[in-house]
Amino acid sequence: MTRLRMAVIGVGHLGQHHARILSGMPDVELVGVVDANPEQARGIAAKLGTTPYDQYTPLLGRVDAVSIVTPTIHHHSVASAFLRAGVPVLVEKPVCRTVAEADDLIALAAKANVPFQVGHIERFNPAFEELVRRPIRPKFVEAERHGPFTGRSVDIGAVLDLMIHDLDLLLSLVGSPVRNVSAVGAAVFGGHEDMVNARLEFENGCVAHVTASRITKLPKRRLRVWAPEGYAGIDFVTRKLTLVQQSEEVREHGLDVEHLDAAAKARLKDEVFGRYLQVLNLDGDRKGDQLTAELKHFVNCVRTGNCPRVSGEDGRNALELAERVLTALRNHQWNGHVEGPLGPNGLPQPAGFLFTPMKIAQNKAA
Repeated sequence: MTRLRMAVIGVGHLGQHHARILSGMPDVELVGVVDANPEQARGIAAKLGTTPYDQYTPLLGRVDAVSIVTPTIHHHSVASAFLRAGVPVLVEKPVCRTVAEADDLIALAAKANVPFQVGHIERFNPAFEELVRRPIRPKFVEAERHGPFTGRSVDIGAVLDLMIHDLDLLLSLVGSPVRNVSAVGAAVFGGHEDMVNARLEFENGCVAHVTASRITKLPKRRLRVWAPEGYAGIDFVTRKLTLVQQSEEVREHGLDVEHLDAAAKARLKDEVFGRYLQVLNLDGDRKGDQLTAELKHFVNCVRTGNCPRVSGEDGRNALELAERVLTALRNHQWNGHVEGPLGPNGLPQPAGFLFTPMKIAQNKAA
């Protein structure tokens, strides 16, 4: 089999892992890595035995596919150059800065008839892959994505950095347009929002609460789904899926607690999980990491011409929903009226410091 000539554009914190994984694939030849920081490019290239570049243009015409892991602001310009040259593209999320830019890339990929994949990596998490194999119709969903402040991705806020993962998962899982969006959040350090909560109402009746924070001490990434078929809970960190469903006995006859005799009521606490509710725990931690799975999938799409699991349209739709969340966030009225403070940067002035009780603070002021 002819090896696929590939390059990674942007080899910072995440891009260097793209390069490392691609360099280890037997059917891929990593012909170069690109970074605006020449020293970074040289260091990664030396480790992987490839050629460093500080510009991507020399690689046009020399590659069969590229992975773009630059800051979001550069996604459109870099991806469009390769798509115009007929080169398949994997671009990290968010797909672009704006929906208009995303639409342009989708059109370029269609014109060139080449795969265009967006790096929504949680679609390749083994726990989520296992969930979508099940007959589940979500009606209420809670998604939480929290992590510590890293100082990276400061060109965007928590919605485009973190929440967009779960927005994409929800669109994929619920399969219905979003009717209403409301959101509240705060820019704790100034600049872009650092923490956000959004409520999404879908046209099929599903309701989702989605929270993202990049100022949490410990990471938390989980999804909880309630549906007529039962409950599903995903821990994306440990890659574990928990499923709970009613037993056949409950589905057929229900559970009439009021008419149970004393002995049956006494046993109920111990029998709820087992006799009445069945629980299945699935561990996806042994199935390999999702970045490798994502890159292997892209390589396969390049070879076969198949449509990627996360297409340009999927990335565009997640971005569009993220923009709706940001619009709702910026219009949030902290005091309940439009004349008051608005949006993540317009919090009301603090009443004091939390570490100082109000009574003590008032006495000192007196």
